[in-house]
Amino acid sequence: MRELNALRADIEGWSSLARRVHDALELIDLAEVDPSLADGVRDEVASIEREFEASEFRLLLSGRHDRDDAILAVHAGAGGIDAADWAAMLLRMYLRWAEGHGFKTEILDQLEGEEAGIRNVTLSIAGEYAYGYLRAERGVHRLVRLSPFDSAHRRHTSFALVEVWPDLAEDDEIELNMNDVKIDTYRASSAGGQHVQKNETAVRLTHLPTGIVVTCQNERSQTQNRETALKILRAKLYELEEEKQRKQLADLKGEHVKAEWGSQIRSYVLHPYQLVKDHRTDHEAGNAQGVLDGQLDDFMEAYLRASVGQS
Repeated sequence: MRELNALRADIEGWSSLARRVHDALELIDLAEVDPSLADGVRDEVASIEREFEASEFRLLLSGRHDRDDAILAVHAGAGGIDAADWAAMLLRMYLRWAEGHGFKTEILDQLEGEEAGIRNVTLSIAGEYAYGYLRAERGVHRLVRLSPFDSAHRRHTSFALVEVWPDLAEDDEIELNMNDVKIDTYRASSAGGQHVQKNETAVRLTHLPTGIVVTCQNERSQTQNRETALKILRAKLYELEEEKQRKQLADLKGEHVKAEWGSQIRSYVLHPYQLVKDHRTDHEAGNAQGVLDGQLDDFMEAYLRASVGQS
C-alpha cells in the first residue's frame, strides 16, 4: 500500500506539472496581446522550471529502497582522540541535515570516546527518500585541521567510516533464522556513571554464519533493544547480499571493486584553507562550515547524477 501511494503521488506530480505547462503556454499567447501579463508569465515559467528540476532529480532516487527510512552509523577510525571528535562532528552534521529536511532522527546505539567525541554511533533517520539521499554518504570521510587536543596546535588528519542501510520492514526480502543468531545481554552504560543500568537491558547480537555483530543499549527495555538490534542486523545482511551482487556484476564487467574502508570518498580541509571535496565526483565547496552544518544536498546530488548507469 505504501508503494502504491508513492506511485500515485509521483503520477499526480507529473500530471500537475503537465497541466501547469499547458496553462503557461496559453498565458504566453495572451501576453503577446497584453504585455502587462509578461511579468506573471516569467514568474510562472521560472517556478515550473524549478519544479521540473526537482522532479527530474527524484527520478535518480529510483532504487528499490530509495524511498525508505535509513539507518546510519559513524565509526571513528585512525586519528585517536581527534578521530573520536571527528565522528561526533559527523553525527552533528547528519542530524542537522535531517533536521533541515524535516526528518525524524533517533540515536539507536552510541559508544562515547574515552576522552572526547564518540567511537561509534548508530541512528535511524525517518523521512521520504532518506536512504536514497544518504547512500551517497557511505565510505571514509577525512578531516584535516589544527587539532584542539594538541598542546602544540599542530595539524592533524583523522578518519571516520560512515555506513548507511535501508530501514527494512520485518516482512522484507531478508529472512533471518534466529537459530543463526547468538543473543547476549549486559548492563547498559553511558557517559555518566550515574546512568549505568542495574538490569541487563543492553543487547548484543552475533550472526554466526557471517560474524556480524550488532549492539543496542539506548532503549529502556531489553525487548526494545532486541527489536532494534534485529532491525539493524537485517539491514546489514541486506547490504551484504547487495555487495555480493555488485561484486558479481563487476566481475562480469571486468571492473575492479575497491573496499569502502580503503577509499576515502570526501575530504574536509579546515587548515591551511577551507575546502570540502568529494573525490568521486570532484564536487567542491569552499564553505566548509556550511557543509558541517548540514548543507550536503549538492554533494548528494552530484554523486547520484554521477552514479546513473554505473549499477
